[in-house]
Amino acid sequence: MHLDLSEMSQLAPIFRELFKGYHISRRDPELYAQLSNSQDQYRTLFKALGFELVCDTRGFYYFVPDLAAAQVNKTAQRLALFTFILVEHLADQGRDPVAVLDGGSLGRDELPSLLEKYRDLFIQAEVQTQDELEEKIMRRMTQLGFASEDNGIYRFLPPMHRFLDVCLSVQQDRDLAASIHSVLPLPTPVLIDDDSDEKLLETDDPLDLAEFEESSESEEQALARAIADEQKDMNP
Repeated sequence: MHLDLSEMSQLAPIFRELFKGYHISRRDPELYAQLSNSQDQYRTLFKALGFELVCDTRGFYYFVPDLAAAQVNKTAQRLALFTFILVEHLADQGRDPVAVLDGGSLGRDELPSLLEKYRDLFIQAEVQTQDELEEKIMRRMTQLGFASEDNGIYRFLPPMHRFLDVCLSVQQDRDLAASIHSVLPLPTPVLIDDDSDEKLLETDDPLDLAEFEESSESEEQALARAIADEQKDMNP
């Protein structure tokens, strides 16, 4: 496929956002529109540069590291744990977790009671105060495109399905086990040390965000280097 970079006018901002682990969805109209209209071109270019562009049919794009057994990092662990907590909390209140996490919202004023109710689990995530909850979890969710925040209201965006799907899959496994009279409690994600061989919620999509957070190379440097290498390969 011949790629005309002049037609990919949003390449730099698209690469910058995806490179740092952000999920581009319809709330980013310009970037999302160009990705949708030139999806094959962007996927081909990024693949040649060593990045896998994933398009989820529910309306969002993201990069996945080319590591089938990548270990989940602390940020992903915290977000997964928080999703499990939310699913249980909402169900206890008689609210539909799927309806809330699929485009619904959560008020900032609900965080204190949530923190108190699940304090032991939050301690696993090194979260003990509301400030830490907002800084380490809620803020990261908004930075990575899983949610938006407006006047103390957190609205969940389509990328939340990456965590919600895992939760629902575990719930289905538990229900199946119960149907054959087995005892299989819903497992709670447990944070693991960086040097541990254990894996958390191992799936085909391990939600590994570490590659994007720990890169010493800036987005601009990476993009310039990668495009230069690709153009060199195309024009030997």
